[in-house]
Amino acid sequence: MKLSRIAAFSSSLLLGAVLALTGAASAQAAPSAAATDYVALGDSYSSGLGAGAYDSAAGDCKRTARAYPALWAAAHSPATFAFTACSGARTGDVTANQLTPLNASTDLVSITIGGNDAGFADVMTTCVLQSENTCLNRVAQARAFVDSTLPGNLDRVYDAISARAPSARVVVLGYPRFYQLSGNCVAGLSERERSAINSASDYLNTATAKRAADHGFAFAGVASAFQGHEICSGSSWLHSVNLLNISESYHPTAAGQSGGYLPVFASAA
Repeated sequence: MKLSRIAAFSSSLLLGAVLALTGAASAQAAPSAAATDYVALGDSYSSGLGAGAYDSAAGDCKRTARAYPALWAAAHSPATFAFTACSGARTGDVTANQLTPLNASTDLVSITIGGNDAGFADVMTTCVLQSENTCLNRVAQARAFVDSTLPGNLDRVYDAISARAPSARVVVLGYPRFYQLSGNCVAGLSERERSAINSASDYLNTATAKRAADHGFAFAGVASAFQGHEICSGSSWLHSVNLLNISESYHPTAAGQSGGYLPVFASAA
């Protein structure tokens, strides 16, 4: 759904309240899927928020069988599969709440994390509801956080994973660019805002890839997989602002999980 700023303002309270990201090759060989003990960690890009058909038992974590970890597990039948990714998770939530299934027998781990730490929800709320200059300033603040604070946050998560599952192949997945520039959107954000948001996603991915490589983890970028399927493309695998389900805004659809994330993860795993 493409909204003008006036229409977007009408959803400001709801958007601000519930929007959340709810983001180097390993030296180890990929394990045989049939013998794999697989644990899926992370935020909403791993839990599957935006893809629908959520598991009621997962509550606010919004896990779904349409998310790439569950799709991969259904296709490869690993020996065990633990799905602890949770919508809205930050790095501290992963270390506090998601690592219990990891152990010395774990062979494969996937994770998307970092977008919430960098303030994804506030960036998008600011850009949708406020001026172009305010949006660009908020994006710059997020980039500064990626430089100053995020690397240490990621190190703590990655160290904890390695300590609990020292033999696992760990695949860190990135985030897509949100917008196709010069696309078919006729309202909403300016091209400068869309470009800045895309650039910030690339910036976050670059920082995340560096930390993953330094820990011996594989980084799997998804920007290329989503190319041609961004918002404003006419064939989007990402929700724009969705007044019918605000929490799903700026998250992958079921097609984004199966057509974007799944093949990238399958190749890396």
